[in-house]
Amino acid sequence: MTQDLLDLLDVAGLTGRGGAAFSTATKIRVARKHRASLIVNACDGEIGAAKDAYVVAEHLDALVRGASIVAGRRRVRYAAHRGSATEARLREAGLDVLSAPGRYVASEETSLISLAQGGLARPMTKRAPFVRGGTDSEGRRIRPTLVLNAETVWRVAQVVDHGPEWFRRQGLPGEPGPRLVAVGGAVESPGVLDVVTGTSLAEILAVAGADPAHVGPVVVGGLGGVLLGRDEALRTAWSSAALAEFGGRIGPGVVHVLDQRVCPVEEMGRWLDYAAGESAGQCGPCMFGLPSLAADWHALADFGPEGKPARRRLAQRAQSLVDRGACRFPDGVAGLATSALRVLDDHLAEHARGRCGAHPDLRRTDERHSFTH
Repeated sequence: MTQDLLDLLDVAGLTGRGGAAFSTATKIRVARKHRASLIVNACDGEIGAAKDAYVVAEHLDALVRGASIVAGRRRVRYAAHRGSATEARLREAGLDVLSAPGRYVASEETSLISLAQGGLARPMTKRAPFVRGGTDSEGRRIRPTLVLNAETVWRVAQVVDHGPEWFRRQGLPGEPGPRLVAVGGAVESPGVLDVVTGTSLAEILAVAGADPAHVGPVVVGGLGGVLLGRDEALRTAWSSAALAEFGGRIGPGVVHVLDQRVCPVEEMGRWLDYAAGESAGQCGPCMFGLPSLAADWHALADFGPEGKPARRRLAQRAQSLVDRGACRFPDGVAGLATSALRVLDDHLAEHARGRCGAHPDLRRTDERHSFTH
C-alpha cells in the first residue's frame, strides 16, 4: 500500500497546500522510511485563512481517512488553535488534538513539532530535516515527525478515491489539482472557494461578490504574499507562475480585497502592526525588525515630507530582514511591505504632499498631525 500510495501521489503531482508547495510524495516517502508520526496542521494561522477550518467542518471523514492512509500505524495528531471552532470539532470527533497558541508563528511546521514533543510552540532555529528526526538549537532530540496541511491530507484521500489522472487533469500542468482559496475583505460573500490554478483572480473575486467599483489593491498570499494593484489583480491568473511576475505565489491560499474607498496606506499599516505583534520572541528580525518596519510604514504614510526618508529606511530594512530569522515569517512580511511600496507609490506621493487619494477632502493642517475635513 505504501508504494502504491507514493506512486499515485507522484503521478498526481500533489504538493503541499500550506504554502511551501513541496512534493507531498517526497515528504511521505522520507517519513515512511524514518517511521515518522504525523501532525495534520489545521491551524489556519494566516490573516484571512479559513480553508483548513472548512476542511474540518465539511470533509472531516475524508480528512481522517487521508491521515490514516498517510500515517499507516504511526500516531496522528490534529493541530488547531486553542479555543477555536476547529479545535472543538476535532475534539468532538474524538481525535488526538494538539492545541496550539493563537499566534501566527505557533502554526509554523517546526513550532508544532516542538510543541508536540514538550517544547514551546515557536520555530526551531536549527533547520534540521525533522521528518527524519534531528536536534534542536538546545541540543534536544526531536523524533521524526511529518507535518502536512489539512487540505493536503484531504487531497490525498481524493487522489486515492478518484485516481491521479482525475487530479492531474485539473489546474495547470505545473500546479495540478483542485485547491481551496479563502477570499475576504471587500466582497459580498467572503468564504472558501474550491478552484484550480489558472483561474483568473477577476473570476475568483466575482464569485465572492466583489463590486468592481469598490475593488482596490488585492493582497494575494497573506502576510507572506504580495500586494497587487487593482488593474494588476484583475488581469492576473491565480497561479504561482503568474504571480511570479510580481514576486508572489499562491502561498497558503488567501486573497484579501482592499476597499477602494478606504485608504490603502492605513490598511497596510494595520497588516504590518499585526505582523509586528506576532513574534515568537526568539530572534531579532522578528522581535525588533518587524516593529521597526511597521513604524517606518506609519512614518512614510504620515501627511507630509517626513515620509521620504522613512521610505528609504523601510526599503533598506525590508531587504535586511531577508534570510535572517528563525523561520521565514520576517522574509514574508518584508516582501509584502516591499510590494506595497511599489503598488502604492502614487498614493504615498500624495501623502507626502499632505493629501490622501482615498479621501480627497482630508489634508494636513499643522505639525501635530491633526486633520480636518
